Amino acid sequence: MSFGQGGPSWGGPGSPEHDPYGTQTPDWAALADASAARTRRKRWLMIGGGVLATGAIAAIVATAVVSMNGGNDRGSENTANELPTPTDLPDKSPETEPTFSSVAPLPPPNPKDYVSSADKDTAPLSADTLFPGDKLTMSDRVYVKGATARTTNCAAAAQGALGSILASNSCDQVFRATYSKDGIAVTVGVAVFEKEALALKAKEQAKDGVASLSGAGVPTFCRAPSVCRKTTNSYGRYVYFTVGGFTSGKNVTTSDKDVFTVGDDVAEFTFRQILARGRAQASAAATAPAER
Repeated sequence: MSFGQGGPSWGGPGSPEHDPYGTQTPDWAALADASAARTRRKRWLMIGGGVLATGAIAAIVATAVVSMNGGNDRGSENTANELPTPTDLPDKSPETEPTFSSVAPLPPPNPKDYVSSADKDTAPLSADTLFPGDKLTMSDRVYVKGATARTTNCAAAAQGALGSILASNSCDQVFRATYSKDGIAVTVGVAVFEKEALALKAKEQAKDGVASLSGAGVPTFCRAPSVCRKTTNSYGRYVYFTVGGFTSGKNVTTSDKDVFTVGDDVAEFTFRQILARGRAQASAAATAPAER
C-alpha cells in the first residue's frame, strides 16, 4: 500500500518492516544469527590484525638480524684485512736469546805443572810443609815422626854414589824425615831440582841411596854392613828416596813384609804431599783475578 507517489516501501506482508507500528513479534532467530555473524567478523578482524602485527614484528627482527650479520661480516672482513701479512711478522721472538762464546774455555791448570819448575813452584817449602805433624797415619797404621833435616849440600844427605849423582844434576836441596813403628824405621829424603828434566835424569842414574837419619828416639840404623830396603821415585822436580830396616841392625829379607809396608806407606805419603802442593798452587792460579 502506498501513501503517495514516491513514499517509502515498508516491505511486503509478513516482513517486520511491513508493520511500522511494531504490532508484529520480532524475528529473534534472525537477530541472533546477525549478532553471531558480527561477532565472528570482529574475531577474524582481530586475528587478522594479530597476524599482520606478528608478521611485521618478525620482518623487523629479520631485518635487524640481517643488518647485524652484515655488520659482523664487515667487521670480520676488516679485522682480517688489518692482520699483518707473514712478511710483516717478526722472524724471531722478541725475547733475548742466550749467547755463547765461540772461544773454548781454558782447561783447568795441571797440578804437576806447578811442581815441575821452580818458576811456578813458589809456595813455601820446608821440612814442616813436606812432613807436617808428629805422626803419620795410613789406614789403621800409625807411625811416629822422628828427626827431620834440610841441607843444600845434597851429597851430604846421600850414601855411596848417590851423592855425586845429585851434585852433578844440580840438586838444590834435600829434606829428610824419619818415621818408626815397632822396631822398624824408615827415612825419606826429598831431593829438589830446578827443572823436572834434571830430576828425571837423577832418578834414572840413582844408585845406593839416601842416608838414614837418626835422633828423636830413633837409634842409628841402616848403615853398613846392615842390609836395608831402598826405593826411588819422582814427581815433577822432586825425587824422593826411602831407606828402611830394623833399628836393631838386623838385615832385611824379602819375607819381612812389615818393613816393606812401612817403606811403602812413607813413600806414598810423600808423593801425596808433593801432589797436594801442586794442586794447591794450581787452584790458587785458577781462582786468581785476571791481570789487566
